[in-house]
Amino acid sequence: MSGKKILILDDEANVIASLKLVLEGAGYDALVCSTAEEFQKRIRQTSADAYLIDVRLPDGNGIELLKDLRGIDIQAPVVMISGHGTIADAVEATRAGAFDFLEKPLSRDKLLLVLKNALSQSTLQKENARLRELIGDEQCLIGISRAFQQVVEQADRVARSDARVLITGESGTGKELIAAHLHGISPVSSGPFVKVNCAAIPVDLLESELFGHEKGSFTGATSRRRGKFELADGGSIFLDEVGDLYETSQAKLLRVLQEGEFQRVGGCDTIRVVVRVIAATNQDLPSLVDQKKFREDLYYRLSVVPIRVPPLRERIEDIRPLGKYFLEDFCRRNNFKPKRIDDSVWETLCGYRWPGNVRELRNIVERMAILASSETISKESIPLEIRMPPESPNASSLEATRTQAERNRIQQALSESGWNVSAAARVLGIERTNLHKRMRALGITRNTG
Repeated sequence: MSGKKILILDDEANVIASLKLVLEGAGYDALVCSTAEEFQKRIRQTSADAYLIDVRLPDGNGIELLKDLRGIDIQAPVVMISGHGTIADAVEATRAGAFDFLEKPLSRDKLLLVLKNALSQSTLQKENARLRELIGDEQCLIGISRAFQQVVEQADRVARSDARVLITGESGTGKELIAAHLHGISPVSSGPFVKVNCAAIPVDLLESELFGHEKGSFTGATSRRRGKFELADGGSIFLDEVGDLYETSQAKLLRVLQEGEFQRVGGCDTIRVVVRVIAATNQDLPSLVDQKKFREDLYYRLSVVPIRVPPLRERIEDIRPLGKYFLEDFCRRNNFKPKRIDDSVWETLCGYRWPGNVRELRNIVERMAILASSETISKESIPLEIRMPPESPNASSLEATRTQAERNRIQQALSESGWNVSAAARVLGIERTNLHKRMRALGITRNTG
């Protein structure tokens, strides 16, 4: 446990001196505060691995400060201490989330044992959360093609450094899986892996989401909130669809990358963090830079090591192992009897272009598993849009060709934006209401194709 930061809050100078001596003698880094005001200011600027908080303070109540910590999502263990403790205080502190309640005078051995247990439990909880995050969304890298193996090899090499990585590729190719893999084998793998979809957050809330906000900084800000960068301190942050960031957010992100610090929305305190940044986009960022829609300095800060994930049509050899994996996983999760895909099906699947890439393949495999009447999925179970390629332009009228082209482009924009209609409308250069009208006219729904 050596090197762990313990923040002490007590108004008695002799108690602070004694605790500091004991903790530093045991290898801890002891930080001290003597008032509630000083404590509240300190927690805005730095984080600690555990807290020792006196119940009674000249300008506040320690249990209320504990509640404040939990209210702003600081989950580090808190040990309450008191020279005038009561059973009621102990019960209230425990209900508020205290790990333990110790009475003064403090026993050195008991204090160190409680801290050791608190930190061990905290480490275990973080590790469990990290493992659940890593395995909860099918974080498996499956692929036998040379193109995909090269991507994995690149990720393995760059993971050992702290270099920033920009992962590019079409929607549905597995950029998030590569990011999670990179974090999982990096030196900060024991820290959090925080994911942010930049395209899915409204522009007026993006800065609050990334950097946090202070209570009352805007309508609806009823309490102080830590942002994603603060939550990712000591780990990695994954900025998905980073090309969708607006100019003001780009400038603030650049400052974090340059200086490792930021301010919450509505706040004055500067917060410093150490975070591994992994970004991803399905857009052509150099082109956006040329169009002055993306900052050139930010692009070069993010793209220290670029990794391109190839589309599924460039890694046909991976369709069979991916399809088998998706089928087995779907049957297991839904308590279906094991099913298999007939050999005749693979030829058709391998001949399709897969505009939605691996995500589309998974959806198709799951649909076939549901609709197949036997334990063997035959060619008849393949959806029509996969089995029957569109007619050639020569065989259809000009109007039909135009309609099909419009339908394909809208579906592509929706797929690439994760079916975020506002984001797709921006890509297409039309109003959101007009996109809804065209979707209805063309019969496009999320279950289409």
